[in-house]
Amino acid sequence: MYQFSRAIYRELAAEILEPPLGAPASRNHAAVLGACEQVITRLATDRHYFARPARTLFCDIRSYFPMWAQAHVHSVVTLYMGYAQQFLIEHPHEGYTAVSGAPPQCRATTRKGSACQRTPLPLNGYCPSHQHLADTENRELVAA
Repeated sequence: MYQFSRAIYRELAAEILEPPLGAPASRNHAAVLGACEQVITRLATDRHYFARPARTLFCDIRSYFPMWAQAHVHSVVTLYMGYAQQFLIEHPHEGYTAVSGAPPQCRATTRKGSACQRTPLPLNGYCPSHQHLADTENRELVAA
């Protein structure tokens, strides 16, 4: 999954502003790469609750670029975040495992209060036993 964040960084690295005097020379570059990786990690581990990852990333890194480069930064972020979201739609378990190091688990809890250990379905993050919870969430969103 980090190939997407690294691709964003590589494409934008030449346009990153120099840090203020006295700051380490690589400070802004490290901040941009860190923000890219943080958004990719959140997208892979919590994509059901991450509505606008491209917007979040752009807002996080836009201050590290000059004004004339903002449109290019926005287009690069939007393009690669779209690729990352498409990859996660096609390979949800591989994306989660690549970032967290463990296979995904169902988002529900058991009657005893512990986390459900079953592998979730890619569509909504719930295992077959807890699909009724996804239906409840959908009805609540429509009602709101």
